[in-house]
Amino acid sequence: MKCRTLVLLFAALPGAAAAQVIYKCTDANGGTLIANAKVDKSCRAIVSGPETAMPAPPKAKAAATPSPAGFPRVGEDTQKARDGDRRHILEQELATEQRGLEQAKKDLAEQEALGPANANRLPPYRDRVGQHERNIQAIQKELANLK
Repeated sequence: MKCRTLVLLFAALPGAAAAQVIYKCTDANGGTLIANAKVDKSCRAIVSGPETAMPAPPKAKAAATPSPAGFPRVGEDTQKARDGDRRHILEQELATEQRGLEQAKKDLAEQEALGPANANRLPPYRDRVGQHERNIQAIQKELANLK
């Protein structure tokens, strides 16, 4: 069966170059036929040439100014005030996370001090410490990105 399919495929290739479409058809017995023309309704196109292919849409160029001409602009003083507010909020969050980390480490140390019998209770405490450490790193990264 595979040999027949390959023979039909190679026989269809020269015609397919002219037609630029190759169809895969399935007969009533479940056999596969490769052809350059539709034999019946079970055929579907598997390869099409450049004549039948849709061209790629042209890429849009980035605008020189990302905002429209009439778009309202924020004054420099206003933006500096906003940046200052953002820095202040991030610093508050950082201080809160640092306090939370200290408390989480203290809680973990207390649980570890209870001995190996409580080892199955430690993962949530370690997770809490790790979460606070990740939050601190993220806030520090945000602070570093501020102007």
